[in-house]
Order: sequence, then C-alpha cells, then structure tokens
Amino acid sequence: MHICLVYDCLYPYTVGGGERWYRALAERLAAEGFEVTYLTLRQWEPGEEPEIPGVQVEVVGPRMELYVDGRRRIGPAIRFGWGVTRHLLWNGRRYHVVHCASTPFFALIGAGLARRGRYRLLVDWIEVWTRSYWREYLGRLKGTVAWGIQRFSTRFGERAFTFAHLHERRLHAEGFRGPIEVIGVYAGPLARPEPAEVEPAVVFVGRHIPEKGVLALPEALRLARDELPELRGQILGDGPLRAEVEQRVRETGLGDAVSVPGFVGEDEVRTAVRRALCLALPSTREGYGLVVIEAASLGTPSVVVDHPDNAALELVEDGVNGVVAASAEPVELSAAFLRVNRAGRAMRESTAEWFERNGRRLSLQASLEKVVAAYRGG
Repeated sequence: MHICLVYDCLYPYTVGGGERWYRALAERLAAEGFEVTYLTLRQWEPGEEPEIPGVQVEVVGPRMELYVDGRRRIGPAIRFGWGVTRHLLWNGRRYHVVHCASTPFFALIGAGLARRGRYRLLVDWIEVWTRSYWREYLGRLKGTVAWGIQRFSTRFGERAFTFAHLHERRLHAEGFRGPIEVIGVYAGPLARPEPAEVEPAVVFVGRHIPEKGVLALPEALRLARDELPELRGQILGDGPLRAEVEQRVRETGLGDAVSVPGFVGEDEVRTAVRRALCLALPSTREGYGLVVIEAASLGTPSVVVDHPDNAALELVEDGVNGVVAASAEPVELSAAFLRVNRAGRAMRESTAEWFERNGRRLSLQASLEKVVAAYRGG
C-alpha cells in the first residue's frame, strides 16, 4: 500500500507538533512496510537533502519564509497548494491513500479536487479556529475570508483525525460529515517515570509568538520570586518575539536568573524539563500541547492557562499533573508556579501516575494502529 503524506513542513527543519507527528508517522509507516511519499516545501540548503529511511521526500515548492511577524504568510500556502494539486493530478494513481494536513487549506482543497476517485483522502485537523478567532488574528475582512476557506475545506476528506476533543467538536460544527477520531502523537517511552529531584526552575519550550504567552513569563517569574527567591527560568525556543522576551528579562532585573538561549538540543531540553519545578505553557491558543505529555513522561507537572482556544487543558488534571492558571496574566501564572512548589514531591508522584494511566492512550503507537486501520478501510 502506497501512502502519500502531505504537509508543508518537515522536522527537524522546522519544529512543532505537526512536524513531529508527520515525521514520526512517516518513519513508523515505512518501518511497518508501507511505501511512503512525503510532499512538502523545501526547507533545507541546496545539496542538503533530507534522509528518512524508507520514505521518499518530494519537494513541490521552493524554500520560502513561512512566517512574518509570527503569523503564517499566504504566499507559501498558495504555492504549496498549487504544488500538491499539480503533483496529485500527475501522480494520484500511484497512491492508495493521501493523508493530508488541513492546513495550509489550499493543499487540502487541491488534494480534494485532484482526487477523482483515485485515492482515499484522510485529513488531520490539527486545529479548527472559530470565526471570531480568525477575525481577531487577521482582522474582520481577512479573518472572515479565511474562516470561509476553512469551512469550505471541511467538504474534503472521507475521514478526519484531530488531536483534541475541542477540535473534534468544532469540526462537526463547521460541517464535516465523515467520522472523526481523536488521536495522540506522543512518541516517547511509556514506562512510569521516576521523578527527578526538583530544581527551582520554570521551563518554557516553544515558539516565541504572541499566542504562546511567552511575554508574560519574565514578570510572572519576578512576582513568584517574592515568595521563592531562588526560582529561575529557562525560556527555550525561538521566534519573532525573542528579542522582546530578552528585553523584558532585562527590564525585570532577572538577567542572572532567567536565560533565553534560543533553540537547544533535544537532550538539553529533556534534561531541563526533567529537573524543572514545572513546565510553563501559558498559551491562549494551543492545538494540542504535546510538551505537556512529554513533561509528564519525565514526572514534571505543567502549568497551562484556562482559555477556550487552549486544547492543552484536556491534558492537565488540575492538582494532579499540573495546575490550570485562571488566565495568562503574570499574577495568575506566578500563583500557579507557587502552587506547584507548595505541592512538592506529591505532585511529581501524581504526575508520574497520571502518565502511567494515560501515556498509552495518547501515544503514537496507539494512534498508528487507528490510522492504519483507517487506511485499510476499518
């Protein structure tokens, strides 16, 4: 069976939950004996071709800057959509299944229009945004148009996967009529973790963009240090707001206590999170929240924010494997950090127990079984 995966990014050339999911899915499918083609945009230097064992990476568009001011550019989305459409018009008969990300929408629409009954089309809806959020993100006119394109895109695909019940509900509401299955994407070990001895540090891992809440962290740490003066922070990752994050660290006088090193290696991230008091994920919009599961797999609790667009809420039982802050305001985040600290070792143990109960359900292996069954018509 020949599977075509469609996503405009490829891990590790860009880093995010979607990238990790499609890279891991491609590798696992190839290992299980499927023939796999991965359609994407070029993200690497000439001569530096990606190597995924058993996977044919097909470039359907040139290297382009995907973001401006932390937001996706429409040009690369259109270019990728055209490249996918053209490829599938010429090569669609090669594939038994095309498994496509919902975004960029133009690629999904192209895959749907090029289908002509030649392949089954399955779609991952990583996120489904409301009309009000599209308008907030792009402005009233552009946001309304984008929401309309999203709604039109729900016409395509015979089956859908989402990573959160929040998006399952929204996808139904937007008009998708096929079956929808909620799956997980965690690809790490499933054994119950042995929590490490805690260090007084809060760790953030992610893109430095507005919806991630990263700008609130310096002030939140400053406030928490009034009660816990030894508290430190590590704000890992990169993005358009990184310079402003560094400026806020300086303004709060935390230059010696908070580091903003940019991207670091996976081993360094894992070590930092394992020893941390907690992982901070102050996002007001989160499509899934994989880092919460990854932190729990190390016995480290997470702090997330109560917000209607935050799917990571589904991954935290307040007081068990983390704390839900009332908002992304620094004072609320500070209170959440201190609550984790007061819980002490007990919360690390309950986090390990939470992972033992939920890790398998949220794992890539469990999802792969569901996806493969769907490929075969199950």
